[in-house]
Amino acid sequence: MSPVPAEELQLGFGFADAPDAYALPDEDDSEAQTAVAAADLVALGERLLERLRTMGLQHIRAIRLTRNRAVLVSVKGFELRVHAAFAEAPEMHEQIVRFVMARRKWERQAARAAIVAFQLPPAERLRAPERTHPDDEPLAERLAEWHTRFNGDRFGAALAAIPIRISRRMKRRLGHYAPGEAGEGPEIAISARHVRRDGIAAAVETLLHEMVHQWQHESGLPLDHGPAFRRKCREVGAVPRAKRAVG
Repeated sequence: MSPVPAEELQLGFGFADAPDAYALPDEDDSEAQTAVAAADLVALGERLLERLRTMGLQHIRAIRLTRNRAVLVSVKGFELRVHAAFAEAPEMHEQIVRFVMARRKWERQAARAAIVAFQLPPAERLRAPERTHPDDEPLAERLAEWHTRFNGDRFGAALAAIPIRISRRMKRRLGHYAPGEAGEGPEIAISARHVRRDGIAAAVETLLHEMVHQWQHESGLPLDHGPAFRRKCREVGAVPRAKRAVG
């Protein structure tokens, strides 16, 4: 019994390994902010991998513990990535094995639901969450109007109204959708540099791409760039892959 393809195994808040510029921005990646030494994570990961193997995990040759809240559990090739909080949560180990090794879709969905429901510890941040700069508020309002328009015209008004934030921190990404955690609601962030360099039309295109991620989340689907995502992009006229990066 082999794990399903990595594209189908992406799970959780965002898609940190996506090979395009719409992925969760590096500067918001809490893995880079962890206070736990890398050596400690490696040792903890080895112990976890040994335990998971005794519970039935197969074909995984390496494990990587992260503090990245964008992806809770994922498989890429023969490497398993797991949020470090699960290493010390024995009650979740069986769910991880079930998720990776499940033969049936409903089994994987049940394991995924249990994993997503697990309460992560509060994220450690080196700086406060970013807010839209006052000078960018008109732009954020304009994109919010486009969100309302797209929601009605292309999603049948099925999506929730969420904040649209303009990010001046986002240096290498065009935008991202964040489902919300630790008491904060979901939002879509668009890079201010992207707007300045590529124009409002390109930013609107990015917004529509991120709205497809919002649709995934609200539909209970993994946040990824897999077949279901691409089909929905074709349906609503969004671009599945980024055409440019913010330099």
